Amino acid sequence: MMRESQSEAPWCPRPDVHPSIPKPALILLLMSTPLSQFPANAQRDFAAETCAKLRTAGFDALWAGGCVRDMVLGAAPKDYDVATSATPQQVIELFGKRRTVPVGVSFGVVMVLGPQQDCGQIEVATFRSDGEYRDGRRPSSVTFCSAEEDARRRDFTINGMFYDPVAEEVIDYVGGRADLQAGIVRAIGDATARFTEDKLRMLRAVRFAATYGFKIEDSTRKAIYHLRCDLVQVSPERIANELRRMLAHHTRTASVESLFGVGLLEIIFQRVFGPHVKNVCTPKNGTVDLICNKLRYLEEAAFEPALAVLLQSRFTPEAADSRNRTAEVRQECRALRLSNEETDCVSWLLTAAAECADTRELPLHRVKPLLADRRSPLLLDLLNAAALGDNSQASDAAALREYRDRVTAEFLNPPRLVDGTDLKALGLKAGPVFKQLLTTIRNEQLDEQFCNRSDALHRLRELSDALNS
Repeated sequence: MMRESQSEAPWCPRPDVHPSIPKPALILLLMSTPLSQFPANAQRDFAAETCAKLRTAGFDALWAGGCVRDMVLGAAPKDYDVATSATPQQVIELFGKRRTVPVGVSFGVVMVLGPQQDCGQIEVATFRSDGEYRDGRRPSSVTFCSAEEDARRRDFTINGMFYDPVAEEVIDYVGGRADLQAGIVRAIGDATARFTEDKLRMLRAVRFAATYGFKIEDSTRKAIYHLRCDLVQVSPERIANELRRMLAHHTRTASVESLFGVGLLEIIFQRVFGPHVKNVCTPKNGTVDLICNKLRYLEEAAFEPALAVLLQSRFTPEAADSRNRTAEVRQECRALRLSNEETDCVSWLLTAAAECADTRELPLHRVKPLLADRRSPLLLDLLNAAALGDNSQASDAAALREYRDRVTAEFLNPPRLVDGTDLKALGLKAGPVFKQLLTTIRNEQLDEQFCNRSDALHRLRELSDALNS
């Protein structure tokens, strides 16, 4: 393997001047992409410097978890975690209180802040083994231990490897490299025990498998199915965070198919896919196959259009007003503790999509506000996916996209030609009639019945006279 020289990386001391890392039964000396071949990255350099400083002080220190998985796959990691034999207090003393945040000292975790903003921050965790998990998320106690013991308490083999940035060695106690090569997501040790410790790991298994195009190993998959009902013990916020990552990713279809296959989809969306939903396999509610057909055509890297597809059966188009049409959709979003912005976006997408069922019948005063909305790319994506997923021509979406692309933003949302001051000048008193008249004038402006203030004022006087006659 090519190694970086001292002049290229002055922080990288010779490995023989530091405490040696105990050698596991299998040490992988070569990765698919050497560390030195990844693009320069301030956070990576800071993560290496963090390890070097810990080892200079006499401690073992390795990169751990997802960053190692990514490197073995040949991808540059987005962030880095460090595992060390140093205790949290020793980490704080070594890096100083100003550059450390004790985010989870009871679990052996300290955040070390980089010297510059682009260095980010590094989570430094003491090698540990966990005691009993009583809340389905956190251990009741931890014991500081060796690197190998630390690896064996982690979730999946592909996340259980370490990397020595000094010797440029992957250290694998759990068979993670072999599972990466085989394309397998496998729980470390007993799968039922791993999922009992933290039920969210069931969702993470699905996400990892979908993201990398892997298969969930049989005993791991069976454990998920057996424990699927325990997912209700996980907070809605944590479930929603996993869903955001799944549904915003281009592998969203595989995630939903896998969630359905292991029984988690009906646990998350009981009123949509639960066994008590009698019509779950009818076109009205949408079979999972039909839903996945639509998801397959989504192109935007966004969470909300995919969630809109999943929740479409909860939309009530025949309701009297938009709030009632989306009441059940909002109920699902609240159950997941989604933000108001996310909830409004999903509701707006379903309402707008229903309105665009036949764009030829849609007046310009409705088309233009829809396309002027900042969420219009998501709407067009949803309309296109819905049509193609139904094996229909996506002509409505194409027509709207073509119209949006050939006009300006100001044309879609021009300045208003009249306002309340003009109504008062005509002697009208503030009240419901104000909104009615301003809405009428605005709609006619967007419908291109007039395009200047003089004509708008003339039309306003006509409407005012009609009211007073």
